[in-house]
Amino acid sequence: MKTEKRLLELNGVSKDYGDVDVLRDVNLRLDGGEAIAIVGPSGSGKSTLLNIIGTLDRPASGTVLFDGDDLLRLSPDEIAPVRNRKIGFVFQLHHLLPQCTILENVLIPTLAAAAKGKNDEANSRAERLLDRVGLGPRKLQRPGQLSGGERQRAAVARALINQPKLLLADEPTGSLDRASAENLRKLLIELNRDEGVALIVVTHSMELARGLDRIYEMRDGSLVEAKL
Repeated sequence: MKTEKRLLELNGVSKDYGDVDVLRDVNLRLDGGEAIAIVGPSGSGKSTLLNIIGTLDRPASGTVLFDGDDLLRLSPDEIAPVRNRKIGFVFQLHHLLPQCTILENVLIPTLAAAAKGKNDEANSRAERLLDRVGLGPRKLQRPGQLSGGERQRAAVARALINQPKLLLADEPTGSLDRASAENLRKLLIELNRDEGVALIVVTHSMELARGLDRIYEMRDGSLVEAKL
């Protein structure tokens, strides 16, 4: 499900760490419901770019417009709900809490809303998402009882619990075996289509990248659309 509304726009984004230029004048446009991949060698700036888009880092210069907001002009108090409600994160490591059940892990991003009495439907949505990613029967188990692929699918469900407009995935298949990586690749593509959530995937997997709408390559800190 694609929409025409512009969701994300980066203009002239640059980032350096001392004398090292990590990002150089990066420009990017993403409409609602689109899915893109960013590929490139380790250390090329892919994860730094994803962290800036996800408000986990700030650029040295440039603008980041997301869903009508200029993110760099927002205060920390204003940016926190954007990060929590509108952006979902999936990393190479699942970061599930080992002492919590899978269902409890998926519900963690909803706790802020629950504290304000605004979370009546969260539990049922969490269960629907776990069914959707094939983990409904495992919802009361803990992460240590699941395989690596299952834990990563649980992390995807957690990232989607607040119905974000954008899902950011940083090497989501990097720690998985080939079969689990293929299952997760199919799941991400299906969720992009069925949930309508825009998707940006940083990946070394060309199999995953080729299933998305566009592929970009990081080259010496610059973002270039790949012609494949």
